[in-house]
Amino acid sequence: MLSGTSSYVPILFFMAVAGGIGAAMLFIGLLWRPSNPYKEKGTPYECGIEPEGDAWERVIPRYYIYAMLFLAFDVEALFLFPWAIVFDKLGIFAFVEMVLFIVVLLIGLAYAWAKGALDWRY
Repeated sequence: MLSGTSSYVPILFFMAVAGGIGAAMLFIGLLWRPSNPYKEKGTPYECGIEPEGDAWERVIPRYYIYAMLFLAFDVEALFLFPWAIVFDKLGIFAFVEMVLFIVVLLIGLAYAWAKGALDWRY
């Protein structure tokens, strides 16, 4: 059995091989690919339609709020799956804890709803 720092030698070897293969592929691609830049290649592709306006437009902050609320409730809903799998082994204390967790989620949802964060109109 390997001991000390010698146990890291295989890991370092595999990291060096992986890095070497990646660098070799990039180098071969650099040598092999055709290079003929022209104006149309540098334009952004928008489903065959010429882009209109500036690419640095402001995005309505409401979309970020939708995304953050979705992520918050989605991640918190993921906590329900492991709990449901071992529900019969946890007992009444875990049930009460999960009920409190869901109540806190519902309070957060009611708060977001009351503040108009879920309103799709502008």
